[in-house]
Amino acid sequence: MKGKYQSLSLLEDLKGNEIEKKRVLVRVDFNVPLDEKLNVKDDTRIRASLDTIKYLLSNNCIVILMSHLGRPKGHVEEKLRMDPVALSLENILQRRVIKLDDCIGEDVQKIIFKLNPGEIVLLENLRFHQGEEDNDPVFSQQLASLADIYVDDAFGAAHRAHASTAGIASYLPAYAGFLMAQEIKSLNRLMFHSDRPFISIIGGAKVSSKIEILDRLTEISDGVLIGGGMAYTFIAAQGFEIGKSIYEEDQIKFCKELMEKAKIMEKVFLIPEDVNIAFEFTQDSDSFNVSKEKIEKNMIGMDIGNRTIESFKKVISNSKKIFWNGPLGVFEMDKFAKGTNEIARQIASLHGKVFSVVGGGDSIAAINKLGLINKFSHISTGGGASLEYVAGRNLPGIEVLKK
Repeated sequence: MKGKYQSLSLLEDLKGNEIEKKRVLVRVDFNVPLDEKLNVKDDTRIRASLDTIKYLLSNNCIVILMSHLGRPKGHVEEKLRMDPVALSLENILQRRVIKLDDCIGEDVQKIIFKLNPGEIVLLENLRFHQGEEDNDPVFSQQLASLADIYVDDAFGAAHRAHASTAGIASYLPAYAGFLMAQEIKSLNRLMFHSDRPFISIIGGAKVSSKIEILDRLTEISDGVLIGGGMAYTFIAAQGFEIGKSIYEEDQIKFCKELMEKAKIMEKVFLIPEDVNIAFEFTQDSDSFNVSKEKIEKNMIGMDIGNRTIESFKKVISNSKKIFWNGPLGVFEMDKFAKGTNEIARQIASLHGKVFSVVGGGDSIAAINKLGLINKFSHISTGGGASLEYVAGRNLPGIEVLKK
């Protein structure tokens, strides 16, 4: 299949004494949400790397897992320790997972060098050290000293040039894990396979965080459907009142230019024609459906409206490939989850007929809540990484895995 990154060093290519009983350092993306009691709330990302972990165990490797959690910015934060993640993984695998209190240092080395083949250890939060985000070569070398082989299975962090995703590959033989390989294969199919029409659904709060991807998707997609908070910047760019809805005034010019570009290219480019509004940003606020021409100054846009839902469904039902990133409304409030839920159900109803990729934590959380996770062709564990990949950027964490 044509596309990017077709020549990578893959974990599955290692056989026999190349891998058996080796110490293997695996960068996973265990940056999972925790509840108020610091228990793992959603283990999707943990389960996503099970194929890689189980493959290494089947080859009698010493498995050393490393990940970040949250944004501690180089300082130890007790609430961001990896202990609940280790417990969750232990429950999933039904075998012991040794959790260490640091990720580098003499004490860490002593424990790892005493491990037996088939044992699993999880290092402490990488971002407790500033050297991780700084891609510090000394920190990279300290991590590399723990193992014989490096495997990157953290697609969700592949767009970051950090020590554990990029720097470490200078000191160890580097390979793509099964999840990383599957992410690349799925996104390449989305971008380069000839099936048409290809529809992109983009939500979330800000236009500014997705300028490049919106421009790129307008070029490569047959249709772009806009929802979420960013929709109100587009509605404002059309000259309509948006009341107290979220929007970015400095992106009005870009939105106008993008809509004009889509028109010139004869692409489908749908902005909500009606919205579900409230008067306060709360679940209990009075709400009702209004056309975008009738939004008033005291109203807040909370979700796409009923006519918009039907328009989006019609476009989706005629598609062959779908890329979805970002919720279409304030889905965390049940009252304003209809747009996100209806579009999720519509895509799921086409399972087996269309190739669908969903990325971004909020979108995944929405379909998880609906029990539709198995009705999508591919669930991307990297929202930001998938956006940058589709935008055509080179991802540092994948560049270092090239043969």
